[in-house]
Amino acid sequence: MPDVVVAGGGPIGLAIAWRCAQRGRTVAVVDASRGGAYEAAAGMLAPVTEATYGEEWLLRLSLASLERYPSFVEELRAASGVNVGLRTSGTLQVGFDADDMRAVDDLHRFHETLGLPAERLTAGHARQREPSLSPRIRGAVHVPSDHSVDARALREALKTAAQRAGARVEYGVVDEVVVVSDRAVGVRLADGTTLRGGTVVVALGAWSGSLAGLSIPVRPVKGQILRLRGARGLLDGTVRALVRGRSVYLVPLRTDELIVGATVEEKGFDEAVTAGAVYELLRDAIEVVPGVGELELTESLVRFRPGTPDNAPLLGGTELPGLVLATGHYRNGILLTPVTADAIADLIVNGALPEVARP
Repeated sequence: MPDVVVAGGGPIGLAIAWRCAQRGRTVAVVDASRGGAYEAAAGMLAPVTEATYGEEWLLRLSLASLERYPSFVEELRAASGVNVGLRTSGTLQVGFDADDMRAVDDLHRFHETLGLPAERLTAGHARQREPSLSPRIRGAVHVPSDHSVDARALREALKTAAQRAGARVEYGVVDEVVVVSDRAVGVRLADGTTLRGGTVVVALGAWSGSLAGLSIPVRPVKGQILRLRGARGLLDGTVRALVRGRSVYLVPLRTDELIVGATVEEKGFDEAVTAGAVYELLRDAIEVVPGVGELELTESLVRFRPGTPDNAPLLGGTELPGLVLATGHYRNGILLTPVTADAIADLIVNGALPEVARP
């Protein structure tokens, strides 16, 4: 019987398994292989441009995770042999019209009050940094510390690293947590298989709220996203834009790809890719970077973010002994992978969450 059973084979679950295995725990991971949010993630590591009023505690967690990323990816490369494509060119937050720039400037003032690294740029200076930007943009804020990573490569690297550290990967859909004498002792799969363990970690993303017999406040938030090819040299770093009040982002990937996203839809597990969403994402992306119109559309897909009532992840122990949550990361699962893995491993090995994760 393993010391730890991790329900969930996305980046969060695999990173927890890797960290626990490194600390001498025996670990089994249950991977549903049903298309996690990471497959659609743009991989933005953007705590500054994602900063929101009233969520300073989440910002601290996000900054702590970003700080870990350079050493995290180097350690992961050494452990897995996989390059996860960390891009450190920074992010431009762009405004398309006067109303958009008022919102961008308001965000920048918030950055300044918190002492976050961000520089207000004129439209001309923004285009010097990213020449492909439309001459119609009104201005921008440059955030040098907001980076990006290849989310699919990250998951591949974490799976390899976890297995090489001794973690076992099982395949199946987790239906419920097995409880005996008021303690979580394992998970039951859809095919009836029971996998027991000393501690059960729920890292099922948007499906965490669907476990039988538990009430975990996580819901699916639909996101539609596009991948395009032929983007070599188009953008150096990430561009996040407001276009007449609508949000769009463009994230360069590898040498030739571009990710454009993403919708935010409260439609449950609705898997439909809609013509309207594809049109609106492309329309706004082309408004900001006209060269997008010449690219090849290679993929349009839907995945589900794990939303919570306050947009923050659920980290740590529960009222049910033996049950630990590491879910509800909403839009920041890739960013929060390192800090979540460290925090949950600390909890399992030492019995306490680190201070930064306690809120």
